[in-house]
Amino acid sequence: MKNLWVLALFCCVPSNAAERYSVEWAKLAPEILEKYSVLVRIDTSNPPGNETKAADYLKSVLEREGFQTKSFALDPTRANLVTRLKGNGSKRPLLLMGHTDVVGVQRNKWTVDPFAAVRKDGYVYGRGTTDDKNIVTACLMAMLLLKRMNVSLDRDVIFLAEAGEEGTTHVGIDFMVNQHWSEIEAEYAITEGGGGIARNGQPRFVSITTTEKVSRGAKLVAHGSAGHGSVPRPDNAVSHLAMAVGKLAAWQPPMRLNDTTRVYFERLATISAPAEAYRYNHVADPAKSAEIQSYFAANELQHNSILRTSVVPTMLNAGFRSNVIPSDAEATLDIRALPDEDMPKFYSEMKRIIDDASVEIVPVKGGRPAGKPSTMDSDMFRAMENAAKKTYPGAITLPGMLTGATDMAQLRAKGVSAYGFGPVIEEKDQSANGPHSDDERLRETALYKMVEFVWHAVIEAAAAK
Repeated sequence: MKNLWVLALFCCVPSNAAERYSVEWAKLAPEILEKYSVLVRIDTSNPPGNETKAADYLKSVLEREGFQTKSFALDPTRANLVTRLKGNGSKRPLLLMGHTDVVGVQRNKWTVDPFAAVRKDGYVYGRGTTDDKNIVTACLMAMLLLKRMNVSLDRDVIFLAEAGEEGTTHVGIDFMVNQHWSEIEAEYAITEGGGGIARNGQPRFVSITTTEKVSRGAKLVAHGSAGHGSVPRPDNAVSHLAMAVGKLAAWQPPMRLNDTTRVYFERLATISAPAEAYRYNHVADPAKSAEIQSYFAANELQHNSILRTSVVPTMLNAGFRSNVIPSDAEATLDIRALPDEDMPKFYSEMKRIIDDASVEIVPVKGGRPAGKPSTMDSDMFRAMENAAKKTYPGAITLPGMLTGATDMAQLRAKGVSAYGFGPVIEEKDQSANGPHSDDERLRETALYKMVEFVWHAVIEAAAAK
């Protein structure tokens, strides 16, 4: 009889973590908005960064609630903050990461103070509202809720508020990986990079990024003879450079799908209009691919980019007087490589396309490391997919490959399975007011739902079963 009573009591306990640790989200909204707004109001424009100001605020919030924090700074003004909730050690840690620096602003281009967190028409305006203080806020709130609700964890959950993501990674993720790896080492990591689209309030899809293209820039240097501008020369460096740039601009490097982009197009086809679905389902069809690729190149630029390593001329530098033919002319190329691109072979192909002995290709050193894409067959990806179903009913989950770069690259290079998330925004909002733009903004409701999404994902991936 006693055993039956115990069994009955056990059966009444919610079987999954989401049910055991439910949150009243409406009551939590004011706190989410307050913490988010404080972060946006802290000017951490990079350069110079001053991320320690944001780290100090986060430190105060966390320590008030019983966390122990650690600061790591290559530069005292540019601190990285780490805190950890211990699990039972049966699984390896989960890292929640967001960067506290933001890109600079041209204040005369903004209609509001970019560091005032202005609320208007349902949005919060400010630099960092979409890149990346929304992510920092979501990760912070997940940590606070885990602590407040005394969640029993199978794995440690680590929070890293990092400096320097916007072009100065030596003070941020590189510093942490190279000198303090034991503080952030994890099986999984989640951070910026994904997002989603809603149409008229109905979420259509949620993108969880599993890989990203790699920045591998180069310079074209054309060499010729200097001379007077009144005397045309066949070895004019400016002319040769212009022709080389034109050839590369007209060149379409070969298309290559990977596991992420293949599944991305397959799933996207299921929610697309018939003509779009046809293109997504036949992008790899040899009989149809050339026509579809041409369509993407003219009409769907993002899709064109994720199909191939891209080469984009971004800067030209030649000459110093209008009547002098310079001996050298230079172009800067932004090359975004597929994760498995053989770059020496790719540079050789560029040389063949240019077909001009007077033009030299000079690879630019540095850039983020290439890492193995994170698998879709993992507990973390499944947890995020299930979190999307709970938070955004009716939306499908798309695995994504970023055309830009994030600090997930350094983590993947160390063997961490890293996944990008972000807010689900209205379709009409995706063309303006986003990351790095003037009047950057995020809809308040999108912020709240993103925090909820992160909570569901963290609970499923980390809470004891």
